[in-house]
Amino acid sequence: MMNHLTFNRVSKFGTAALLSMTLMLAGAPLAPAKTAQAASVTSSKAQTIIATAETYMHRPYRFGSPTGSTSTFDCSSFVWTAFHSQGIDLPRSSSQMSKVGQYVSKSQLQPGDLVFFYSPIHHVGIYIGGGKVIHTFGKPGVTISDINSGWWNNNYTTARRVL
Repeated sequence: MMNHLTFNRVSKFGTAALLSMTLMLAGAPLAPAKTAQAASVTSSKAQTIIATAETYMHRPYRFGSPTGSTSTFDCSSFVWTAFHSQGIDLPRSSSQMSKVGQYVSKSQLQPGDLVFFYSPIHHVGIYIGGGKVIHTFGKPGVTISDINSGWWNNNYTTARRVL
């Protein structure tokens, strides 16, 4: 009788352990697929935002340009327009934009991240990868700059991920 009781306990424990492991292993492939899918959607959305931003290359800069206008831009109306095209609502000013999303270190930047300059912050652009940012200012209007050299490197402040 003792052997039968021990066998039943071991059998129940073994069945429970086997069932738990089966469920755990069956669920394991699902988690990375969701993560990969989410990353793919984010990357796709970032690329669409960047492509939209690039259609405005050399569009003139004008401080205070209103959101919704695409004939001229200031830095934040430019970023707002590119993100709004994908249904992402951002605040109007670069200072306000610098408070949304998640902080990202410069070494971890990904395309679509917002990058900020000056202290206090009063300039924003969209990181496009390869150390480059698309933004607008002064005479060139909408342009692409290298954030790792010269003035842009010296005045880089922070970055935020909103995607």
